[in-house]
Amino acid sequence: MVHAYILIQTEVGKAAAVAAEIGGIAGVTTAEDVTGPYDVIVRAEADNVDLLGQLVVARIQNVDGITRTLTCPVVHL
Repeated sequence: MVHAYILIQTEVGKAAAVAAEIGGIAGVTTAEDVTGPYDVIVRAEADNVDLLGQLVVARIQNVDGITRTLTCPVVHL
């Protein structure tokens, strides 16, 4: 299982709606709107890196109101 944090910037005033919609996507474990340079932080999981990439590109990035994403895979050192 691969986990990642996805940092999301949204259009002004869209953070709550984006977090709510993303929270309903399979593979997303949490989606919260936050303050700071990013508007929403998502924790997601998938069986492998390829499926994680598909989740981000095909599902999450297609949510209306998102302007930019940064995916940070979790590593175990």
